[in-house]
Amino acid sequence: MTQNTKIVWLIGGDDCSLCDVASDILDVAVSDQPDLSLDITYVNVKSSTLLYHNYGARIPVLLNPNTDMALYWPFELPQVQEFLRA
Repeated sequence: MTQNTKIVWLIGGDDCSLCDVASDILDVAVSDQPDLSLDITYVNVKSSTLLYHNYGARIPVLLNPNTDMALYWPFELPQVQEFLRA
């Protein structure tokens, strides 16, 4: 991971069909922007009490954990692309 690598979490849950859709959108957004250095991680919302309390009712959520910038569902490809560039 380089110094300019952006960390992005896709926060979701088990058996979450919207999370699957969000993951597909994220995959397309990443492939459309090969010049960006990204570290994408799927994070289960139940992995911590803090995540569950902050995002449990709002999943799927894209989060930059370094800046706390979040993109909440519903989102579409252009919004995800913008989020990744921000």
